[in-house]
Amino acid sequence: MKKEFKAEAKKVMDLMINSIYTNKEIFLRELISNASDALDKLYYKDLSSDNSTDKADYYIEIIPNKEERSLTIVDTGIGMDETDLVENLGTIAKSGTEAFKKSSDKAELKDLIGQFGVGFYSAFMVADKIEVLTKKFGQDKSYLWESVNADSYEIKEADKKDHGTEIKLLLKENTEDTNYDDFLDQYTIRNLVEKYSNYIRYPIKMLVNKTRKSADSTEDEPKYEDYKDYDILNSKEPIWKKNKSDLKDKDYINFYRESHYGFDEPLSWIHFAVEGVVSFKALLYIPKKAPFDYYAKDYKKGLELYSHGVKIMDRSEDLIDDAFSFVKGVVDSDDISLNISRETLQQDRQVRVIAKQINKKIRQALSDLMKNDREKYESFFKEFGNSLKLAIYESFGANKDDLQDLLLFHSRKEDKLVSLSEYKEAMKSTDENILYAVGDSLDKIKNSPALGLVDENTDVLLLDEKLDEFLIKMLKDYKNLPFKSINQEEDKEGEEKDESTSKLIDFVKENTPDDVVDVRFTDKLKDLPSLIKQRGEVSIEMEKTLKNQPQAMGIKADKVLEISKNTKAYTILKENVGSDEAKAKMIVGLLLDQARLMEGLEIDDPVAYTKNIWKLI
Repeated sequence: MKKEFKAEAKKVMDLMINSIYTNKEIFLRELISNASDALDKLYYKDLSSDNSTDKADYYIEIIPNKEERSLTIVDTGIGMDETDLVENLGTIAKSGTEAFKKSSDKAELKDLIGQFGVGFYSAFMVADKIEVLTKKFGQDKSYLWESVNADSYEIKEADKKDHGTEIKLLLKENTEDTNYDDFLDQYTIRNLVEKYSNYIRYPIKMLVNKTRKSADSTEDEPKYEDYKDYDILNSKEPIWKKNKSDLKDKDYINFYRESHYGFDEPLSWIHFAVEGVVSFKALLYIPKKAPFDYYAKDYKKGLELYSHGVKIMDRSEDLIDDAFSFVKGVVDSDDISLNISRETLQQDRQVRVIAKQINKKIRQALSDLMKNDREKYESFFKEFGNSLKLAIYESFGANKDDLQDLLLFHSRKEDKLVSLSEYKEAMKSTDENILYAVGDSLDKIKNSPALGLVDENTDVLLLDEKLDEFLIKMLKDYKNLPFKSINQEEDKEGEEKDESTSKLIDFVKENTPDDVVDVRFTDKLKDLPSLIKQRGEVSIEMEKTLKNQPQAMGIKADKVLEISKNTKAYTILKENVGSDEAKAKMIVGLLLDQARLMEGLEIDDPVAYTKNIWKLI
């Protein structure tokens, strides 16, 4: 009896087959998932029946036939009758599993995979013709459902001894783009099962070709023979569903390597389960070393996502914050809502709840690592600290409360890495700011003139990464303690200027570039003749960093030139303003240039600078 599909337009079927799924190999995952559902239905039926089926009879078998160019997926599940075939295979997007779930109030039914009823049709991506031989549990009649190119279908009575379903795919002819014969190769099938269906709860078996020593083989003359035997292709129980008490460190390390998260051992791992409105299990790893492309623009973060034992995504970006994009691992939840192809997550409350819990666990694990194994945490921070910093910077500080206590900075006083919390605890009660100094390297910062002017009993954070100062600008403060650069100009409150000092300041300003916005005379510079301080949000180090960036557009820091009143240069300057302006201008130039050189800034005319020094000598 030939029938048309109940969907009115063939275009709808074409869309289902060719547009919903992103790659053809998905078909095997879908058919195995459907087979698992059929076994689940029989299992739940057995729970309420006096005649239980032997557990050994629950299995899925894959049968490749290269001569016939067919691939058959067999399950020993509940099977279908003629009505089921019409409703479930004759109607697009009609899910027998979904209807089965709605017909029962058993909590266990949430484990059933099928939701949308379109997975079966993915088989038409690789097959011209599909035959479904099936017999429903407890019934006498069996049926054969056939469809060519998903154009129409035919159902007729057949001869099948046992309950269950056999889906035979007669593969399409090979093309330049796709070699459909690959799906008949036992190694390809094994890899696809391992990739997508490794943790289906029922054994997935296949008769495979093997080699062994023959009976007449000897040590001197070894002989071999080919034979066939069944292999179980899936693992059934994933490591993340096992009790932690049953697992050893080597189990976690082996899974890390087998999953290709890294070739070495992981630095640490987090294995946990959450029960509640949204339940899930997770196994997360913190690597020891960053991948070579970790900070590249095309690096993709994400966790593997499983639902009902089926891998849904290789990398689910929605489940993990950018700050923790280095984390590898697996999340498994039966509560998530999937899109129609089961290849991507829908953006819904369940996803947000899971993500919140996962990121909270990672933060806590890193915090515990810092507290309990400082050496290991510092090695982690060396590899991935910039990931935390970037997350704060790129969010304009919106997530600083979650991440700031995971940051480490070099300390001048302690001569080691310290957290912001540790810096704050060690502060003197009179300190009002968290001081920091910025430079290209720790040695340069430690030798900077500005640092030498800070009381040696006062700690200063030494920021030697280009990103650090941009990060500090986004942090602004730590628990109400403002950050302050040692290069920031001092408060001018209470400063008095007489007429001669004002005249001298005006002269210096007239003979310096526009980026020198102010001049001050001080007695706090010890043996330094002059020093540049900064004003405003753009610092001297930012100016140097942005100098070669296309978008910088000549951005410069506003500079305050401080001149020591305790040097001969100040005396010469003061004596010659109004009498020998050429000499006074030369002194101004020297004071500015030497201050710029100490800050690592270029000077306009190195030759003139050198000549002027010799003139004074």
